[in-house]
Amino acid sequence: MVSTSSTSATSSGSATASLISSLGAGSGIDMTGLAEQLSAAQFAARLDQISTRTDKLTTQISSASTLKNMVASLASSLGDRVRTGDLAATPQIANSAVAQVTKGAATGRGTTTLEVTSLARAQTLVSPSVASNTTPVGAGTLTLRFGTISGTGFTANSARAPVAITIPTGANLDTVAAAINGSGAGVTAYVATGSSGAQLVLKGQDGAANAFVLEAAESPTEPGLSALAWSPAGDPTRITAAASDAAFTLDGVSRTSSTNTIPDAAPGLSLKLTGTNTGNPTTISYSDPGSAITSAMQDLTSALNEMVSELNKDTDPTSGALNNDPGARALRRQLTTLASTQIMPTNSIGAPTTLADLGLKTNRDGTFALDTERLTATLARDPAGTGAMFTNGLYGVFATFDKLSRTVGSSSDPSSLGGTIARLTKLQTTLGNQKSDIATKQEDLRQRLVERFAKLNTNLTDSKSTLSFLQAQVAAWNSKGN
Repeated sequence: MVSTSSTSATSSGSATASLISSLGAGSGIDMTGLAEQLSAAQFAARLDQISTRTDKLTTQISSASTLKNMVASLASSLGDRVRTGDLAATPQIANSAVAQVTKGAATGRGTTTLEVTSLARAQTLVSPSVASNTTPVGAGTLTLRFGTISGTGFTANSARAPVAITIPTGANLDTVAAAINGSGAGVTAYVATGSSGAQLVLKGQDGAANAFVLEAAESPTEPGLSALAWSPAGDPTRITAAASDAAFTLDGVSRTSSTNTIPDAAPGLSLKLTGTNTGNPTTISYSDPGSAITSAMQDLTSALNEMVSELNKDTDPTSGALNNDPGARALRRQLTTLASTQIMPTNSIGAPTTLADLGLKTNRDGTFALDTERLTATLARDPAGTGAMFTNGLYGVFATFDKLSRTVGSSSDPSSLGGTIARLTKLQTTLGNQKSDIATKQEDLRQRLVERFAKLNTNLTDSKSTLSFLQAQVAAWNSKGN
């Protein structure tokens, strides 16, 4: 009996020890690692789905962005060439001593005549001489009044308020000059020392309406400031330059300007007058962008074909990232009708109005080609009308691609590439949030499993201690029985 019981107890103890060992009760099984593996396995399939979808969205966004950027880059490049590059019809003046000419906001054409009879000048006023720049000149207030001087008369300029300047006690010409310069009156002052002594020099702004008079209110205890005052009825020798407007005739029209810089004096023309040519008008002409237009159309055709190639790859029915995308389909439709679209409705009858008139043609496979014979014929027939298509105005080649770029890039239009990017980016954000939520749930599950396994491990450890005690008792009993 004892022997049978002993054998049974030994067998039972071995099974229990084996179970405990296999469950890892202090035997080396990584309960934390096991919990992490189980929690990861729980959500692995869903996370794989999200990762696959996210990768696809990333590819789609990249493809849509590439196409959008190709259109934007083409529009920007055309804009640069039209504004300041080889497509800009820049003005050139025959007599460079009369004026400096630069391109205005629009595009000029033809020939312009310019005759300058006078330049805009600023009034220059000098004070009576004193011994030196440190000689006291009195104290009080000097007041500058602005307006127009005619003979001995002065008419105030209502657009410019008088400026009162405080001259402190003990002032000299340097003090007065500093006070005037610091007043913000638009009049500069400095002290010039010549053979007759030191004099205060005041210079106003260009233009007849910017002439000025100088009034003085002396301090009773420190007189002398009135010597600096001046009006048209006073000493005429103190005016070394009278304020005047520029006078010029452009294309037969007499005009004046308060400054010598005249922006957009005519379409495509800004002037900076530098001299006079009374009775001898000079001519201003514009560079011919004809050769640049041919080069630009060749570059445009190449850029469009690169765009079509990228679009074909992205919309391939079997492998294209955008094979069913509304933005890509819309871009293809716009490219298909590009050559025949009227882009210059302001041109006269018979003048070129489409890109097809400039030689651009669409092939059956959707690619583009340049008909150089048609472009050459258009340039020969109407060079001015052709050049007018390359402006930065409301119509023309640049305006067409600028509009296409803005249409393609509009994030508010679901049928544009910009709308595609916005929609896919939103989906990508949603998937990212889902992935973050799953990561939180996975971590919660791992924590719960760790807690459960910790309790199990404690229970198994306790069971092992009890088993060891029972084994020791059974061994003791068997020993006594033997």
